[in-house]
Amino acid sequence: MWKEFKKFAMRGNVIDLAVAVVLGAAFTAIVNSLVNDIFMPLLGIIIGGIDFSSLKASILGVDVLYGNFIQQIVSFFLIAIALFLIVKVINRLQREKEVEEAAIPTPTKEEQLLTEIRDLLKDRSL
Repeated sequence: MWKEFKKFAMRGNVIDLAVAVVLGAAFTAIVNSLVNDIFMPLLGIIIGGIDFSSLKASILGVDVLYGNFIQQIVSFFLIAIALFLIVKVINRLQREKEVEEAAIPTPTKEEQLLTEIRDLLKDRSL
């Protein structure tokens, strides 16, 4: 059983998944910082510094924290926008790389043969 587990754990896709989870956690910190440290203060300036999280209603002596719910919705949309922008930049960089790779024309069969003939003739003349 130990050998089977070891074989399973050492397979490439399990290790790839573990790396993805760790990178995802690190990326979460980046996105949260972008939202909390950049977007939220800017949004606060736009909406006049309103903090939704303190809004609540008392119903039969129970506090309903609907403001926190609103705050989480705003955070969700800001995180979604941040992720969209990050993915858009990454996609643009990948497209630019693909364009660069596509810009290098691959020689046709004729060009390859002519190059080989040229190289052979050059070697004979030496």
